[in-house]
Amino acid sequence: MSLFKKIFIFTTISFVIIIMLIGSISKSLAINLNGASIIPVKVAVFQSREDDQYNIEVRKNLEDIQKENKGKVEFTFFDGKGNQVIQNESIYEAIDDHFDLFVINLVDTKVDTISDVINKIEKNNIPLILNGTPNKYILNFITPYKNIVFLGTDTEESGALEGKIIVDSWNANKGAIDKNKDNILQYIMLQGKIDHPGTIDRTKYSISTINDAGIKTHELAIQSCNWDEECARASIDSLFLRYGNSVEAIIANNDAMAIGAVKALQKYGYNKGDKNKNVLVVGIDAIPEAMELVDKGFMTGTVIQDASAEAQAIYSVGMNLVKGKDPLEGTKYKFDDNRILRMPYREYVK
Repeated sequence: MSLFKKIFIFTTISFVIIIMLIGSISKSLAINLNGASIIPVKVAVFQSREDDQYNIEVRKNLEDIQKENKGKVEFTFFDGKGNQVIQNESIYEAIDDHFDLFVINLVDTKVDTISDVINKIEKNNIPLILNGTPNKYILNFITPYKNIVFLGTDTEESGALEGKIIVDSWNANKGAIDKNKDNILQYIMLQGKIDHPGTIDRTKYSISTINDAGIKTHELAIQSCNWDEECARASIDSLFLRYGNSVEAIIANNDAMAIGAVKALQKYGYNKGDKNKNVLVVGIDAIPEAMELVDKGFMTGTVIQDASAEAQAIYSVGMNLVKGKDPLEGTKYKFDDNRILRMPYREYVK
């Protein structure tokens, strides 16, 4: 073999090796000219129920964030189907799939049902955002962990704001609301999951706020519908046949159930715009359909739990956790005394 051929072959092989090394190094380091990661951060989002209307809005907003930050983040969603066992199984499987961050909207906040899964996440050094309604038991359990942030809400505040909407409506239009002129608000309560902290607080503080404003109340019925619109529709359909014109207000622990209540009332000719045939209906979450009903005057009001703000907090705090930074670095968020990042509520009325 001539010297020229040897040099040519050596040069060619060297060039190929260099190209392969460059590709390998670029992939492993995954840097661009600015030194930022170009491999997207892989985020596993475990929702309690993907058919929950508020969860649907959070997912839409996270998907929008992914589109706006192409190549920076990639969200994968898992449906807990309202069952903590199913959710735990999804989490166990995902632990081996090399996600950079877990976001878990817990089905159940009892420590004994989730302690094993959280311990395993911690042992695998996966940053975690717990998303939902906090209670002292879960907060005491996760406090020692340094890589966990609880993104929660003040469910007492949401119930109180719901009650305030009723109070303001009563004070502004008592003559039309108090159908039997007994100076007492007759209401039906539609509850979420029966042992959920959000259910307990929203029920308690909506009524206590009304009573604290000097308005007497009488509970005609209470129905647990597990946050579900169809259950609420069917329940009010039946209860309205029983109580009819005695029903002056329907207080729902979330918007899905409030929407179901409005649809049931409309079957009987109520809540279609006639002030003389109207029942106060309030909910929580401010999902688009509920806000539209409020705008039309078919629903009295809702309490805004901002899905867009929640999704942005998940993204901002999550990216900090993945990078090993202080979770609130570069944000305007603040922790409360229990190291919970609280998403504020506000009322929405026509």
